[in-house]
Amino acid sequence: MKLCIQNAKLLAEDQTFQKTNIVIENGIIQAIGSEVDTTGAACIDANGCLLSPGFVDLHVHLREPGGENKETIETGTMAAAKGGFTTIAAMPNTRPVPDTPLQMNWLSNRIKEKAAVRVLPYASITIRELGEELTDFEGLKEAGAFAFTDDGVGVQSADMMLQAMKKAAAIDKPIVAHCEENTLIHGGCVHEGSYSAEQNLPGIPSICESVQIARDCLLAEAADCHYHVCHISTKESVRAVRDAKKAGIRVTAEVTPHHLLLSEEDIIGTDTNFKMNPPLRGADDRLALIEGLLDGTIDFIATDHAPHTRDEKAQGMKLAPFGIVGLETAFPLLYTNLVKKNVLTLQQLINFLTIKPAEAFNLTYGKLEVGAPADLVLLDLENEHEINPEEFLSKGKNTPFAGWKCQGWPVMTMVDGKVVWQKGRMLV
Repeated sequence: MKLCIQNAKLLAEDQTFQKTNIVIENGIIQAIGSEVDTTGAACIDANGCLLSPGFVDLHVHLREPGGENKETIETGTMAAAKGGFTTIAAMPNTRPVPDTPLQMNWLSNRIKEKAAVRVLPYASITIRELGEELTDFEGLKEAGAFAFTDDGVGVQSADMMLQAMKKAAAIDKPIVAHCEENTLIHGGCVHEGSYSAEQNLPGIPSICESVQIARDCLLAEAADCHYHVCHISTKESVRAVRDAKKAGIRVTAEVTPHHLLLSEEDIIGTDTNFKMNPPLRGADDRLALIEGLLDGTIDFIATDHAPHTRDEKAQGMKLAPFGIVGLETAFPLLYTNLVKKNVLTLQQLINFLTIKPAEAFNLTYGKLEVGAPADLVLLDLENEHEINPEEFLSKGKNTPFAGWKCQGWPVMTMVDGKVVWQKGRMLV
């Protein structure tokens, strides 16, 4: 089928907008320009919205199998489509964990059946993410594993991590790490700082994260492995990654929208929608994250979309689970609070959500060019709308951004030339 998107805006190198049309056939972009031949194509009017490559989120929790009361592959990918994400990577902290080829095959088949967007499944580094025995890396790669991570917990043994990195390097797969030294947590539930002191809550110190990043960077150098740091949150962590990159170590890092936009000073009372791991850190940490993003220390932005039920989140700061949802609000939040305030350019933001994560993991997605897969999103940069969790397609409503007014909302999302979401409704 031949499709055409008319009256769209493209962002030029000088940050101006150019009117364009785009022709798509067999899921591939065939032509881009104001004078392209649209003969025989079914046309979609973009009404002057910005045309961008579909967003790529390499850190998402879909909860299935085992946590279907929080989210499913179907609802999570619907949320992704609504947020403009066309490729996402699903974390393995499910029950059961995708730690065997058999379980990975089941997950891959389930994704084919239920996913509205492209889903790349992670496999775990260790059996059941217990940090005691390595998984079958070769078998899991053959079964479709995108990369390896024990996200949700840090790998505590340096030797276990080194052996994992050697195995991953041998099959050219990345090791992706949630960095947390368990001996330094001490039951913490928020950042160890002014908020924890005011609320008399046990705190999680910054060193808990940064010390494991520093360890792993040196292990990655020894193993000659691509090592990726999840949801970086502290200034010390930024420094460790920056130093590692300067030393020529193959390390990449991501940062979440919430760590770019919020600090412990923004937590309202004891609202558990502000509870995530890593926690919201100090104001100086937030500024260091922005600096790290701008200078290339941090490679891209990922949401760490982590849905939970209302009952779980109602248990108070000490007992409520960590995590917030992020797929449906990421671009509007970042556009309104970073681009509109001249912290990032619009092109930088789009790059951090598209080509940068794709390049970091050698993926072919995140491009808007002839010959590329037609993974696209149309963005309305003018319409202002208030974030309302009750409008989310995700089962999770746990966001600290409820009530925030934002611009830059996706109005249509296309995957492989197929429109999967448009103007408030799913089309798959």
